[in-house]
Amino acid sequence: MKPAIQRPETLIVDRDPRGVVRLTLNRPDIRNAFDGVLIADLTICLDDLAADKDIRALVLTGAGAAFSAGAELNWMRSSGEQGDHENFQDALRLAGVMRRLDSMPMPTIARVNGAAMGGGVGLTACCDMAVAAAGALFALSEVKLGIIPGAISPYVLRAIGPRNARRYFLTGERFDAATAYRIGLIHEVVEESALDSTVEALLAELLSAGPKAVRAAKDLIKHVATKEIDDLLSRDTAQRIAHQRVTDEAKEGLSAFLEKRKPGWTV
Repeated sequence: MKPAIQRPETLIVDRDPRGVVRLTLNRPDIRNAFDGVLIADLTICLDDLAADKDIRALVLTGAGAAFSAGAELNWMRSSGEQGDHENFQDALRLAGVMRRLDSMPMPTIARVNGAAMGGGVGLTACCDMAVAAAGALFALSEVKLGIIPGAISPYVLRAIGPRNARRYFLTGERFDAATAYRIGLIHEVVEESALDSTVEALLAELLSAGPKAVRAAKDLIKHVATKEIDDLLSRDTAQRIAHQRVTDEAKEGLSAFLEKRKPGWTV
């Protein structure tokens, strides 16, 4: 078992013996809002976690009653008062956090324990799976402040589609977890008391699968999702499965199935 990962006080990083990392935004006094410090800490943390091939899954959540309130308003105002270059760099750093989370090589789960506003919706959309407490509220409320959800828009649009974005980007209205589920932002809505057990059930499914296969499947989705279906894509996907099924992991998985036993990666 690797030692616990040490992080700044803005983040809590816990790693269990199975290789599951729980990353908690730890600013409950400001509802886990983003500012320059948290963005910098998340950037470093996500880079470090992405480089660790032994991590089987990453769970993202918030400390206290909120998941994340999005951008901290005083930080947002001060960014807007800077020169054009530094204002752009601040926005680019936030966009970088979203891109890093979206491209993490291991499976990611958003454990939405409470309100997710603005950038909090972005974090949710960047995760592979999302489970929300029934009482969680959501909003893409940037227009209420005279701004737009720029950095998070590619990921939220992909999750909820342009039609739903036309409503929620433009109105900035709040919506509940049931609506978040209906529009595709959330995969499951459960009572708060069942949040951890539901996340654990997803983790159990992930941990029952081949670790390298899970990562390869995630990379496959990223590669195929926006491609035109043609001969080149067919050849590429055929090459990917041909490569995967001669790996030691594939041989172990097939042997375990035929021998009616659990594969060696089971924890």
